Amino acid sequence: MKDLIKRYIVATVGLFIIAFGVALSLKSNLGTAPVSCPPAVLNLKFTTISVGTFTWMMHLVFIICQIILLGRKFKLSFLMQIPAAFVFGYLCDACIWILRDVQVTSYAMQMVFCILTVIVTAVGVKLEIAANAWMLAGEKTLVVISYVTGWKFSNIKVAFDIYLVVISALFAQLAFGVFSGDGVHIVIREGTLILAVFTGLCMKVTDPVMEKLLKKINL
Repeated sequence: MKDLIKRYIVATVGLFIIAFGVALSLKSNLGTAPVSCPPAVLNLKFTTISVGTFTWMMHLVFIICQIILLGRKFKLSFLMQIPAAFVFGYLCDACIWILRDVQVTSYAMQMVFCILTVIVTAVGVKLEIAANAWMLAGEKTLVVISYVTGWKFSNIKVAFDIYLVVISALFAQLAFGVFSGDGVHIVIREGTLILAVFTGLCMKVTDPVMEKLLKKINL
């Protein structure tokens, strides 16, 4: 039981760090990660619904897709993605609130926030994976697609990211006349590409450091 509690604490810390990365990317106004593009763009149009709410709603759609793809092979344990979706969504809103008064006044500062997002996200993802407790539906859905189709996970990841960015850009274009956001708030731009490409590369540097820390707590 102690081990289980410890794993969920570490996983929740990981989710909080990832959520903080989402908030940092939105504050940078250079573009957010592909998986955060749909919630961010929808929030610009439907401002009474928070980014976090759109996030957990999107994750529930992912879970439904898993059920359709797996059918009877969908395990009850996969339903833990549902509370994880709610926890992560509300953590996103909490982190956005924490940074609400931060002012980003130059492109250099925007880029600093973007780079911080890469590092923070890399650390959070490592904690989430290592804890093996809360499961976010985004990555799990890619695993399911890979299992069902036999396609390589890396190829599916790239295609999935492109798909999320494209549908977000199309919605923004239809809603606001610009693909990047609403003309003031930027959701899709160079920051999106930086986060898509460099987060995985950053993990090659941050993972060994995190593994040493995790060993100290026997995880």
